[in-house]
Amino acid sequence: MSTLQAVLATTNTSQTYEKYIITSCNSTTYPQLCYSSLSPHASKIKANPKKLCKTSLSVGLEAAQNASSIVSKQLKQKGSLTSSETAVIKDCVVNIKNSIDELRESLDAMDKLSGWDKEFQMSNIKTWVSAALTDENTCFDGFEEGQEISEKVKNKVRKRILKVARLTSNAL
Repeated sequence: MSTLQAVLATTNTSQTYEKYIITSCNSTTYPQLCYSSLSPHASKIKANPKKLCKTSLSVGLEAAQNASSIVSKQLKQKGSLTSSETAVIKDCVVNIKNSIDELRESLDAMDKLSGWDKEFQMSNIKTWVSAALTDENTCFDGFEEGQEISEKVKNKVRKRILKVARLTSNAL
């Protein structure tokens, strides 16, 4: 095979993997976010549904861990938070940590997915991912209008939690 043929073969394979990601993301609620979060992993995912699912869960888990860190840092800003803000942020941290645990459970279950009861195992995975999404939405709800929380704090936290919830929704 010539160098040109090898380059063309690689390009065609890469395009196939990209098309797989695009097609898969088109069925999600947030296709643009899905594509932007998964396309960097196209060569690892290839056209494998299990790898797509695991990568999607991993991306969501990483975003949840980052959001947890950022939200937790808000609590360390002593004196700059009201008691209402502190309570809402503490609740949010608990919810995000629960979400992280559920996403980890899902990934662990994906690694062990095999045998005659695959459908049951997939059902459990979907339940954990759905629970993670519920926890993320519960955190997000704490920052809804009407809460006595500064716009600065609200915007910083909500933006990150919204992204995590959308990534989790896409994984589901």
